[in-house]
Amino acid sequence: MNFAHELATAIANAATILPQDVVQALEVARDREEGPARVQLDAILEDVTIAREGKVPICQDTGTITFFVKLGTKFPHLPALVRALPEAARMATKAVPLRPNTVHPFTGKNPGDNTGRLIPALTWEMVDGDRAEVHILPKGGGSENCCALRMLPPGVGLRGVKEVVVEHIVQCGGLPCPPTIVGVGIGGGADLALKLGKMALLRPVGQRHPEPEVAALEAELEELINASGVGPMGLGGKTTVLAVHTEYAHRHPASLPVGIVVQCWAHRRATVRIQADGRVEVV
Repeated sequence: MNFAHELATAIANAATILPQDVVQALEVARDREEGPARVQLDAILEDVTIAREGKVPICQDTGTITFFVKLGTKFPHLPALVRALPEAARMATKAVPLRPNTVHPFTGKNPGDNTGRLIPALTWEMVDGDRAEVHILPKGGGSENCCALRMLPPGVGLRGVKEVVVEHIVQCGGLPCPPTIVGVGIGGGADLALKLGKMALLRPVGQRHPEPEVAALEAELEELINASGVGPMGLGGKTTVLAVHTEYAHRHPASLPVGIVVQCWAHRRATVRIQADGRVEVV
């Protein structure tokens, strides 16, 4: 059993075809803007069309390939899947082609195939069942540079969380190529907060958290950030974020971690579902 081909196809799709929920959010943003902000969004949407029709990367920075795997505890093909993940990265890098984005942190040496020590980045989540679902999230360097961890004193509460998120995104300005999608992870520990923020990006743009209190926080953060006027590509306007998505974990009483994960407007995603009988669906 070899799943590398289907996974490579999904990586290629993520690099060249922007998900429809992101396209629609960009179109809505474009229609409410004017002046330089509208010009920028028109250019972005033209780029999306060129990439899709020409089967070329949406951005020259094709990102760090990141996998989030929901693995059924009875999934029968785990060894094959483990082998296929890095092989898919190598295949997609050659086929699309993708820019090789992995370098050794000490020597700067680039293996040339988007793999390396602990890369592609991989997160496993065990779930009931006998199938696997692989979410692919290519993460660009510019937006990744604007990610942040804040360890807040618990007494500041949600008000403090709102202040630190809004302040950080506004300070980033045009660096992460807005309008962005922002994932906010609250609670857990330092590492878990950032992981939750990145996992929140897997949700379709604008899909609210199922818990009303969390959904209300997402809506308020979007409103506050968009009121800042940073706008598309930092040139001013009504749309600095397309969405804010939040996930949370229980925390230690003495600690309030907040992970802020920023994704650029080119919010590339794809999903591969693998059934117990080996059938594969690329979404």
